[in-house]
Amino acid sequence: MEKLIAYCGLDCAQCGAYLAHKNDDQALREKTAAEWKVAHNFDFTPEMINCTGCKGDGVQVGHCSECDIRKCAIAKGVVNCGACEDFATCKNINEMMEMVSGLRENLGR
Repeated sequence: MEKLIAYCGLDCAQCGAYLAHKNDDQALREKTAAEWKVAHNFDFTPEMINCTGCKGDGVQVGHCSECDIRKCAIAKGVVNCGACEDFATCKNINEMMEMVSGLRENLGR
């Protein structure tokens, strides 16, 4: 199975917004918008559910478009947070790893 690891360690290849965009899947856009509306208490619409992945040259959806972890990794020029010299002491990535399982493994640590 394809993996598309974001700067923070999330696998974009498993994300409904990425898959809907990649496969031009309107049903998946609608399903993801409905799920995210409940999960994130935000009025997502199917039109918002398009993403080229964290490292893509196009659009990122929702929080990913303004993510501080993403901005930091781009500014530092690292492939992901696991390759950053500040990884062990970074408050942002360590808080995220506490909330989401599997990130440390995806970051190669």
